[in-house]
Amino acid sequence: MSSIPPASHLLFADLEVDAFPDHPIGKDTWYAVGGHADMLLRPRTTEALSTIMRRCHESDVPIRILGSGANLLIADEGVDGIVIKLDHPHFKEVRYNLEGAPEIIRAMAGADMQKTMHETVRRGLGGLQQMAGIPASIGGAIRMNAGGAFGQIADSVHAVACLDRRGEIVVYPRESLEMAYRTTNLPDAPIVWATFELKDQDPLILRERVREIFQYKKKSQPMADKSAGCAFRNPIDPVSGERISAGMLIDRAGLKGRSIGDAEVSQCHGNFLVMKTGAGKASDLIRLIDVVREDVRTDSGIELQTEVVIWDRD
Repeated sequence: MSSIPPASHLLFADLEVDAFPDHPIGKDTWYAVGGHADMLLRPRTTEALSTIMRRCHESDVPIRILGSGANLLIADEGVDGIVIKLDHPHFKEVRYNLEGAPEIIRAMAGADMQKTMHETVRRGLGGLQQMAGIPASIGGAIRMNAGGAFGQIADSVHAVACLDRRGEIVVYPRESLEMAYRTTNLPDAPIVWATFELKDQDPLILRERVREIFQYKKKSQPMADKSAGCAFRNPIDPVSGERISAGMLIDRAGLKGRSIGDAEVSQCHGNFLVMKTGAGKASDLIRLIDVVREDVRTDSGIELQTEVVIWDRD
């Protein structure tokens, strides 16, 4: 049942925002499955987003921020409350030479991670090339400290701005941030923008590094399949105390190729759960996640935690 109040339009009717009731959002994720949002809002300005935040908090209406959908699974029954998508040009802007410093850029939360990375490489600015092949919005990448074997976005973060529940911008400088493996100490609040401190480097060297990263990923990951990247976080080995590969544990449990409905554990990389045809349901993936977690626990005694985010009405 919807959690949107009967007079929900009063929350945003006077604002610069595009509203879409009962809007399908599953199709906007990389899995391309899942249900609807009770209400999808696309604000056109930071001021509109700020007012929405304040009014929803005062009315006790839950808010979710939809980024690029690359690390997200929407349940078949959809989600309650308000889903906000920051895809207006205002929220995709990237400013270079911020405050006269060529190495400082500011990217709004809706800016595309890959487009931003490629543009910094073209300009001879190093610091984001480790993000090659990682699909995300800037806000989503910051939220989970996205990264991989070649580095993480935290490597070059200078500051992050969020909106608090009153709709006021709070800036968190680098020295106040704690960004570890797939986590940050940022509050559960919408990210508005982030600044990055980059370094002057030879564009040819940067392009070659990006090419190497892409080649590595093409050989080791099912990049052409419908997936949300790694399904599980790499866990801590209880013996060594070091992180070990979730993909290795899944492989050892004999789960590659295991399928439920249209969902399958990739034959290429065990930590990727893929949709074989795109005709399945989110419930296929959710059930497969549970099966993989249970079988790995039985085989190794290690509990896997999901990296993919699941939205539902709970």
